[in-house]
Amino acid sequence: MLKYFYQKSVFVESKSKPTVSPFTNAKKSILTHFGADVLKFINRYTLIDDPETLVVSTRNAFNINALASENTSCIVNLGKVNDILRINYFFEMVNARLPKGGCFIGCVETKGSRKIRLLNKYPKVISHFIYYGDFIVKRVFPKLPVTRKIYFKLTAGRNRVLSRTETLGRLYACGFTILDEKMINNRLFFVAQKKDEPTFEPEPTYGPIYKMKRIGKDGKIIHVYKLRTMHAFADHLQQYVYEHHSLQEGGKFKNDFRVSTVGKLFRKYWIDELPMIYNLIKGDLKIVGVRPLSRQYLSLYSSELRKKRSKFKPGLIPPFYADLPKTLDEIMNSEMKYLRLYEKAPFTTDVKYFFKALKNIIIKSARSN
Repeated sequence: MLKYFYQKSVFVESKSKPTVSPFTNAKKSILTHFGADVLKFINRYTLIDDPETLVVSTRNAFNINALASENTSCIVNLGKVNDILRINYFFEMVNARLPKGGCFIGCVETKGSRKIRLLNKYPKVISHFIYYGDFIVKRVFPKLPVTRKIYFKLTAGRNRVLSRTETLGRLYACGFTILDEKMINNRLFFVAQKKDEPTFEPEPTYGPIYKMKRIGKDGKIIHVYKLRTMHAFADHLQQYVYEHHSLQEGGKFKNDFRVSTVGKLFRKYWIDELPMIYNLIKGDLKIVGVRPLSRQYLSLYSSELRKKRSKFKPGLIPPFYADLPKTLDEIMNSEMKYLRLYEKAPFTTDVKYFFKALKNIIIKSARSN
């Protein structure tokens, strides 16, 4: 039975409607059920007994809507995100009930911490079988169209396997920005601040092939298809990753936690880029050309280069593989050089860059990582 702490009262979930029990101290309840470290973490951003703070443990968006008042400035949900049936809808409801700048504090059992828990819970002989079975049923099945409906009918969405990337990405997609995160008692606790209204797509894709919004010729949005190498909702975290991890050599994000284990393998052997052939056939891309970039990444470029880029189609093979630049400035110089040459002699420039890139890929094992 889930309990809902609101100021000094306790709301108990029932099949009909919440009922109020005798007064209970919320701080004491959090200390008893979650520990001093969780209370300390929450107290950095809000006071538990503040009338403007709603503290609950729920998986139902209805309860957020019913219990939050017009004066609520912070919502603390101590129920795991893993157990929420419609996560985006839940986050959207929290967003709607908070003022701009309001805080949302929650927790999730991440894929990594779940793995540690399961492997330590069972004898070594069977722990890996249980872990992989759990991963397939509770991580893979919810993502596939064939098994998705069956999975949710049987489990009501409870105890799903969620990555840190997907959880934080969903929060950003639903209008929040992450202020803090900390692993406590095998759960990742996060503090999210309402920044905007939700921006997530109504029908996000979770399958092995996904489409990325990129800037094409004349500044038009194109959808570039790739095999998934990152966890779902990773695109929404570009700004967050840039602020916390910056860029490494080659212009990619350093220590990018959004890339999955399988994704690293796909990138190493170029497998992830095979679906981009469809973009080539469709006419969104050409064989050689500047890399199609997201709006956030493109904003790091100079205004002169952004203007120059917009005149031409992006390509499958960027000038990066011909020049092998290391810093962002070097990448921008490489692209500007290519575009100026392409303006004067399109065909010969692309042929020259194609064979130079091919040489570096084969001989120097050039990769963008």
